[in-house]
Amino acid sequence: MQLEVLLGPQNMGKIKKKDGKKSDKLTVEAAEDAGSKLSPVSVTPSEEHAPPSIKDGDDEPVTQEEPPVLVPASELYEEPILAQLIVEKYEGELVNGLYEGEGVAYYKDGNIYRGLFSEGLMHGKGMYTWADGLIYEGEFFMNFPMGDGVYTWPDGSRYEGQVYKAIRHGTGVHLSIDQQVSYVGEWCMGKRHGKGTIYYNAEGTSWYEGEWIHNRKEGWGVQRFPSGNIYEGQWKADRFHGEGRMRWLSSNEEYLGQWENGIQNGLGTHTWFLKRVSGSQYSLRNEYIGIFVNGSRHGQGQYYYANGAMYDGQWKNNKKHGTGKFIFKNGRIYIGEFVEDQIAEYPNFKYDRVNTPDLSGIRTQSPICGERSTPNSGIPSLLGSYIELDIASLLNTFPEDERYEEQKQVEYGILRNLTTLRKAYKLYSSLGNENCFDNAFLMTKLQFWRFLKDCKFHHHDLTLCDMDRLLADNSDPEEIHSPYATMLIRTFLTNVIYLAHHIARADSPDKKLSLVDCFSRMMTQNISPHAGTIKGHLFSDAQKTEHTMSYIDKCWDIYKTYCRRNTSAPYEPTMTMRHFIWMMRDLKVLNNVLSVTKIVDIMAEDNPRVRDGNEINVELELTFLEFLEALIGCAVVYVTDELLQESGRELQEEQGPNTATDGSASADSTNTRPGLSSPRKSGSWTEEKELIITMKMNERSSPRLRFHPQRKPQKRIVTDRWYRQVDVFFQKVFFPAYDKVEQLKEEIPRNRVRQAEQARLQQIQEEEEARLKALRAEEEAKRMEQMELEKAAAMLEAAQVSDEQAEDSGQDPAIAKEEAPVPPSTASTKATPATGRKKKK
Repeated sequence: MQLEVLLGPQNMGKIKKKDGKKSDKLTVEAAEDAGSKLSPVSVTPSEEHAPPSIKDGDDEPVTQEEPPVLVPASELYEEPILAQLIVEKYEGELVNGLYEGEGVAYYKDGNIYRGLFSEGLMHGKGMYTWADGLIYEGEFFMNFPMGDGVYTWPDGSRYEGQVYKAIRHGTGVHLSIDQQVSYVGEWCMGKRHGKGTIYYNAEGTSWYEGEWIHNRKEGWGVQRFPSGNIYEGQWKADRFHGEGRMRWLSSNEEYLGQWENGIQNGLGTHTWFLKRVSGSQYSLRNEYIGIFVNGSRHGQGQYYYANGAMYDGQWKNNKKHGTGKFIFKNGRIYIGEFVEDQIAEYPNFKYDRVNTPDLSGIRTQSPICGERSTPNSGIPSLLGSYIELDIASLLNTFPEDERYEEQKQVEYGILRNLTTLRKAYKLYSSLGNENCFDNAFLMTKLQFWRFLKDCKFHHHDLTLCDMDRLLADNSDPEEIHSPYATMLIRTFLTNVIYLAHHIARADSPDKKLSLVDCFSRMMTQNISPHAGTIKGHLFSDAQKTEHTMSYIDKCWDIYKTYCRRNTSAPYEPTMTMRHFIWMMRDLKVLNNVLSVTKIVDIMAEDNPRVRDGNEINVELELTFLEFLEALIGCAVVYVTDELLQESGRELQEEQGPNTATDGSASADSTNTRPGLSSPRKSGSWTEEKELIITMKMNERSSPRLRFHPQRKPQKRIVTDRWYRQVDVFFQKVFFPAYDKVEQLKEEIPRNRVRQAEQARLQQIQEEEEARLKALRAEEEAKRMEQMELEKAAAMLEAAQVSDEQAEDSGQDPAIAKEEAPVPPSTASTKATPATGRKKKK
């Protein structure tokens, strides 16, 4: 909506010069009424769009939907109108009969303006008070509130921000009547439009942060409800629409998938987290992956029960209906028709998520004939299906008649140390995961690196990067050194066996050590005495770990930027100490305090291969863990007390008394949007398979959520010196320097394009100037030729005139020419007729 102020011929401030003459009026042309009102800011913060609970008999617990909590909307206000008022009185300065400078104008209807005038118009800082109590204080431009200003309504509601022609437009903050609801973000012609955050209560526990279009949530956004439940995903017309994730924290449920008009519709995954047994690492859950129609399981889908049973088949209105396959917890399989959630042939047969009796007497199928318990080696495992080892490639290095004994002995060795290994796996997989949503810990490559370094695996003739390549097993080269890669406990044990075999054989002159001897040596010398003694800058303190994890995503992006492709197979990107030092130099982080020598000392604290006497191995490869811990060590050295004091002063200036709320948010936390997971494949159910598929789902949806789960970003003043040093280094020094370098890199091709365009334009200009010069030369030549022709014509005409004069005088033209070789002058030419006339007289 636009407002146009039409001023009278003498402007609003002209003084009356004749009796009976009224002051000029200000008229306003307003747009349609719909656009001339301030839309209500308070929006119902209840979960009115939350999907309905899904019931299925005894399949899963019933979820009670919370009733909506209605919040009264704030009163609608029409946009303030400044004109259609008559100035009754003015107090202030006058220049040439016009209001100028500071003054006060009183209007007929009781409105008052106090502030600056310019040429009879409200222009500059001022305050306009309506008769009903509405106040605007801020900048005016040519009679319009325009710029930065504050609206205060009589009921206490308030807007502070940018204004365009008396309308909220730009960036601003709106507070509701009772100060409970507040909106911070972008406005467009009086409506919430763009990116913004709305808080539904004064405590800030219920909020929406995301995109808006004409006062409606539309685009990508995150909303936290009063119950603590969180939705993150796409919106349309204030409803969940598109891809999104809903977490019912109160009932321990989660849905990840497609939505339509606020209802689950399309492919998705709904998970019911049941419980977590004390002392256990994994939580139990029921989970459905498949098609939803209007919030119900309808179509093809798979349901995984917490006790290990699984159904894969057709669904209708939340019930198993049609052809399907049911795998019982004992491994038996039934394939057939289901009607109304029951087996068609046995309608009275009951089963639920807790009790699944054996159907061998009815109709079941056994597992596929010839199925092996250990698919890689074909040798029965002593450890059972829970921790099957994948060591087939190692066993193939032994004679065929020794392979069974080798596997059996190494499994005996694992069983003897299984308690220690489980304890280590559980400890390291929990590092940095204190706020994990479902409390199910799965070891990542980042945590595995820390385990290897604590157990001093890198003290042998192997770097962590060498170990990654050794365990890669035809992995994607881009993912070989990824800190987000996960591993189950059996993969963890397999990796330990591979590394033990390689290290022990390399260190021992006897190259024929058995697998159990290699494993036992590593357990005795490395794992047992050192596992659990966490070192390094990242994981040694739980609180510091949680704080530092907020920077891990940006650091990973920077690490990948400065990696170089390995010259040997598998040609994966890696970083060396040389690259790290060059990076710090390019970012201009090196100084007298943080020198190259100091960086080498930081890296040598946890790696004996960095320095050998006076020699430094700058070609030593760094994993992301070593890269991140080196940055943390650099932060503690770089940020001195003087830098902390300077940063503290800047922070106090930023957190002034007028700061209404915190609208900051991490770029990496909303850059990652969850996608849909694909349905699981059928197969016998184990807790391990459930974890595999669940973690793959999480990795595909948002691989970085495991390190810092979604939560409302909040600013906090950190008083501990270490925390402040890390914050200042990353936020004020390292990240801005990287962003500046990347911006310059982006500007280089743009500058080249601009230079090429300027060269092209200059060439065109030179060609045009050359063409114009040639045209001017050609015109000059034509002009000279024309002048020569005109000169010759003039001489010919003069000769003809001379001939005529000679004939008139009676002389022979030839004689006349001889007597008068020089052309006659003008005077003589004029005198000749006069002489003739005189003779006649």
